[in-house]
Amino acid sequence: MRNWILPEHISDVLPREARQVETMRRGMLDLFGRYGYELVMPPLVEYVESLFLLDDPALNLKTFKFVDELTGRQMGLRADITPQVARIDAHILNRKGVTRLCYAGSVVNTRPDGIQSTREPRQIGAEIYGSADVAADVEIIELLFACLGMAGLDNICLDIGHIGLFHALADAAALHGEARDQAFSALQQKDVPTLHALTADLPADLAGGLRALPSLYGGAETLARARAALPQLPGVIDALDALQALATALAARQISVRFDLAEVKSSDYHTGLVFAAYTTGFANALARGGRYDRVGEKFGRARAATGFSLDVRALTRLPFPDAAPGILAPAGDDPRLIAAIRALRAQGETVVVDLGIVAGEVRVDRQLVDGKDGWLVVAFDGKA
Repeated sequence: MRNWILPEHISDVLPREARQVETMRRGMLDLFGRYGYELVMPPLVEYVESLFLLDDPALNLKTFKFVDELTGRQMGLRADITPQVARIDAHILNRKGVTRLCYAGSVVNTRPDGIQSTREPRQIGAEIYGSADVAADVEIIELLFACLGMAGLDNICLDIGHIGLFHALADAAALHGEARDQAFSALQQKDVPTLHALTADLPADLAGGLRALPSLYGGAETLARARAALPQLPGVIDALDALQALATALAARQISVRFDLAEVKSSDYHTGLVFAAYTTGFANALARGGRYDRVGEKFGRARAATGFSLDVRALTRLPFPDAAPGILAPAGDDPRLIAAIRALRAQGETVVVDLGIVAGEVRVDRQLVDGKDGWLVVAFDGKA
C-alpha cells in the first residue's frame, strides 16, 4: 500500500508555491481592507441546509457530504464560501446599511471544474451587501482588476453579461422546466444549432431574441446592437440600462471590458449582472462574479449583493520572485549569538541556523561570524 498517494486533482502545496499563494493572499486581504472590507472566517463544515442559497443542483453535486456523529444530521464540506458569507450578513451581523465583507480559505469540490483544475481551490473574494446601485458593481470590478494586477496580470479581458436578458425572454416565451434548462445550457455553451432547434416553436420575436444573444459580443457598441436585436420587454430594457450605466462608469475609470450577452456561466444564485476575467495562458476564467440579489432570503433577510471570487492557487503559474536570501548563523548557546540572531530577525532579516545544512538547500548570501567586536554579518563564503 502506497500511503503517500493523494486522490486525483488533490495535491500538496510545496514551499515555493505555498509562499506565492500566501503572499498573494495576504496582499489581497490587505487591499480589501484599504477599500473598507471586513474579513470573516466561516467554518469549513456546516449542515448542508446552510451551504446552498437556493435549490442549486450544481453546487449540491460539488459538495462532499457526511453524517455528523454528534447530531446525526447531514453535514457538508463547503464547496463555495459565498453562501456562508450571506448567512453571516443576514443572520449574524444583521446590519441595516451597506456591509462590505471579504474572505479567504480552502473549499473542497467532489469534482474539478476543468481538466487542469484542483478539487481544493484556495478561494478568496469580496462582497457588498445592501446596495443595489451600479456603483457597488463598479467597485467590485475595480477591486477585481486591482487584485489581478497585484498578481502580475495586466492584460485582462473581462466579459460581462446579464442573466436577466435570458430570463426576461424565457419568461415571455413561457419556457419552463426542462425546456428552459436546455435552452439555458445551450446558451452557456454557445451551442447555436441546439438553441435554434429548441426555439423553433416560439414566437418569431422571442426566438430571434434568444438566438441573437450568442452573437451580441464586443465593446460598448454591443449594447446598441442588443437594443435593436432584442424585443423591447421590460426585463430586457432594465438589463440593458444596467449594463449601459456600468459601461459608462467603467469607462470613466479607464477599465476596458467586453460585453458578452451570452455570458451566463454562473452559480445558480446569480440573478443579474455576471462577469468573468480571462487572460492569455489560462484555459479557464481567472475569476468570476456578479450580482446575487435576495441572497439572504433563505436566512430570513433578503439583501441585494454583488461580489467576486477567485482561486489564488490558480495564479501560481505566473512568474514569482525567489525569496530574498538570508543570513546563515551557527548553532550555539552563546548569549551574544542568541541576541544577535534575535536582533536581526526583529529587523526583518531571515536568519537560518546551521543544523547541518547542505549548500544550495537554503538561499543565503551572508553569514554571522564571531569577530573581535562581537557577532558580525559578513558575505557568505560558500561553506555551510
